[in-house]
Amino acid sequence: MWPNPALDTITHQWAQVFTNGGGLASLTDMIEQDVVVVGGGMVGAALAAGLGRAGLSVTVLENHMPQAFEASQPLDVRVSALSVASEALLERLDAWAGILSRRAVPYLGLETWEIESCITRFHASQIGADHLGHIVENRVVQLALWDLLSTLDSVTVKAPVNVMGFERLVDEDAICVALDSGERIKAKLLVGADGANSQVRAFAHIGVTGWDYAQSAMLINIATACEQQDVTWQQFTPQGPRSLLPLPGKNASLVWYDDASTIARLAKLNPNELADSIRAHFPARLDRDFRVLDKGHFKLTRRHAQRYFDANLVLIGDAAHTINPLAGQGVNLGFKDVDVLLDEIVSAVKKGENWHTKSVLERYQQRRWRDNQLMMSTMDAFYASFSNDLLPVKLLRNAALRLANVDGPIKRQVLKYAMGLK
Repeated sequence: MWPNPALDTITHQWAQVFTNGGGLASLTDMIEQDVVVVGGGMVGAALAAGLGRAGLSVTVLENHMPQAFEASQPLDVRVSALSVASEALLERLDAWAGILSRRAVPYLGLETWEIESCITRFHASQIGADHLGHIVENRVVQLALWDLLSTLDSVTVKAPVNVMGFERLVDEDAICVALDSGERIKAKLLVGADGANSQVRAFAHIGVTGWDYAQSAMLINIATACEQQDVTWQQFTPQGPRSLLPLPGKNASLVWYDDASTIARLAKLNPNELADSIRAHFPARLDRDFRVLDKGHFKLTRRHAQRYFDANLVLIGDAAHTINPLAGQGVNLGFKDVDVLLDEIVSAVKKGENWHTKSVLERYQQRRWRDNQLMMSTMDAFYASFSNDLLPVKLLRNAALRLANVDGPIKRQVLKYAMGLK
C-alpha cells in the first residue's frame, strides 16, 4: 500500500478551519446538495451532467477555470483519443455536438510495429465502422461539458475554489465539504474525480497499489506539410514507443517515451533542436518537413485504488486508477466509470432505492474494478514485453504482431474492445 501524504494536509487544513474560524458555527450557513463532485475535469463534469439530468442536485468544485475557446488559439498539447464508446456517452449527455463545433479529428486506422515486416494494422472498415474514435483536446471536452452544466438548473459549478477539508456527519448520513470561501456543503454523496493525488481518496483512507515506471513521456505538437492524417501509429524501440496522433489541419501530436533523464534533457531543447532530435529518433514514415509548436512531459505511473467507495463516497477516473498511457485508454476508462455509476444511481432512483448507499456503490465497483484491472494489467504486460530486448522475446512478440494482423474474428474482437464496444 502506498502512503497518502495528502491526508495529513487535509487534516491540517480542516483543523485550520476550526482554529481560524472559531468552529463550524461561525462559518456561513450549510448548503445542502444531493451530490458534491470534487474535480470538474472531463470525467467529473460528465458525471455531474448525467446526475443533474437525472434530477439530482449537484455541486461541482474545481480549482482551475478552463481557458475559453477561440478557433484561432493554438492546439493544446494535452489531447485524448476518445473511443467510440466515450463518444456515445458524450452524445447521450448532449455534449458531443459542443465538442465537434470546436475542434476534433476522427481517426480511421491504428498501426503498431517494432519492425516494418511485422506491422499490425487495424481499420474501422474491418468492422463496418466509419471511424475508430476522435482525437480531441482535453480542454475542448471539458468546455463542452461545462456548457452543458450551465444549462442545468440542478447543477452548480464553483470555480476556482479550493477544498479545505471534509467531515462525516454520521447522524445525518452525509459528508460536509469546507471551502476556502467559508462555504460548507452537505452532500449525501461525495465523488472524488480529483485526479491521481485525490484529496477525497485520502480523506476516506483508501489505499492504492502501484508503482512508478522507469520512463517519462513527452507530448509534442507539430505543424506538418501533410494534410490532416487519419491514422494513429506507434513504433516500439528499445528506449520506448514513438507515437503519432492526428490533429486538426496540418498538425499532429507526437508522443516520445524514454527514460526520465532523456525526457528531462529533451524538455530543455529549443524548438529547432527538438525537431532535429525527433528526426533522428522517430521512424522514417514521419514527414521530415515539420515544425515544433509546443511540448510538455510527465512521468509514467500506475495506481489502482484498493476500493472505489466508502460510506457516502465514491471514486471515479484517475482518483480510482491511473494507467500506462501506451494505448491511450486513461480517459476512456474514466468515462466507462461514469457510464456505469450513472446507470447504477439512476436505476436506484427509478426503483425508489436509497441511491447513495454502499450497496449501490458496491455494484458500481463490481462492474468496474475488474475491467480496469484487466486493462491495466494488459498494458503492463505489453509494456514489459517490449521493454525486454532478449532475442527470443523479440522474435516472439514480433511473430505475435504479425499474427495479430491476420484479418479474422479475433482481430475484430480486439478492435471492438479498443473502441470500448466490448
